Amino acid sequence: AYPGGGPLGLVGWQAAFMAVGVPGLLLAVWIATLKEPIRGLVEGLPEPEKHPAPFRAFGAELVTIVPPLTLIGAAMGGARALGYNLVALAVVAAAVSGLIAVGEPWPQWVAIGIGVYAVFSWASALKRRDPPTFALIVGTPAFLCTVVAYGLNAFLSYAASFWAAPYALRELGATPASAGFMIGSLGATAGFLGLTIGGVVSDRLRQGNPAGRLWVVIFGAVVPVPFLILAFTASSPVAFYAGIFLAQLTASCALGAAAATTQDMVLPRMRGTATATFFIGTTLIGLALGPYMAGRVSTLTGSLSIGMLSLLVVTPITLACAVAAYRLAPRAEATREERARAAGESV
Repeated sequence: AYPGGGPLGLVGWQAAFMAVGVPGLLLAVWIATLKEPIRGLVEGLPEPEKHPAPFRAFGAELVTIVPPLTLIGAAMGGARALGYNLVALAVVAAAVSGLIAVGEPWPQWVAIGIGVYAVFSWASALKRRDPPTFALIVGTPAFLCTVVAYGLNAFLSYAASFWAAPYALRELGATPASAGFMIGSLGATAGFLGLTIGGVVSDRLRQGNPAGRLWVVIFGAVVPVPFLILAFTASSPVAFYAGIFLAQLTASCALGAAAATTQDMVLPRMRGTATATFFIGTTLIGLALGPYMAGRVSTLTGSLSIGMLSLLVVTPITLACAVAAYRLAPRAEATREERARAAGESV
């Protein structure tokens, strides 16, 4: 309605960003006024001591994860730690250089390489300064399998969300206005319903089975597949919108279940780090690779449909990781305090 700019000179995309961003800032201000619950109260564990200098610790954390400051962080751990860090940096640099040499676009793989190296540096530093947290997160196969299973779920979901509009425009002849409205409204509805239903169902399943939530993760690994196939082979807008809605609905069910499962495997003081680790997997595997891989295959084959459907090759890996997590999670949770104590935690 305002092609030259509306109120305050804002064009459409600026207004859209403000519409979703400003409420978030207001919500953050409100949350800052809430009193934090006592950690460990639900589990019957003693409340951990408050950190004497949390902002200083935050600065120290940045040194371990932001390249090239990671070299300083590694050097603080001694010559051996610095040596391992340099070897990891060389391996990542060699892998990225190899991909670029065979024709892969350098911005994509330099960014991925920086992310991988940063995560390695952070995990190495975590092992040195907080062995109990490292043991319950990076050293726990059930935790890692859950992260990978949902990361690969996000790999498909992010790709489908990113390429849904181009598919509707290029292959089905939809107008930008109709595609934007349908994909946006259906995506928001599917996300809301999927997260809500998945969370409720996973909590019910958890009541009688320590690994019960992972049934929802397994569901999210398998059930969206036929709907993605329906959507990205559709020749009519109705079939496409139905497929993309059902794919997003069933895939989003797994988010709450996977996140809650990782929280069950760590002590209360470690939950922030566990959440960060969970979203590292979601970002590096899902967001960084999913849309890119679909687009890359699409470019090579000349078909957006083939580009999207080629990603389904990861489904067996997703399912295998989810099943492995299901089998390993009960013991990981049952031995949580024992393994933390063995790593030096006062529990």
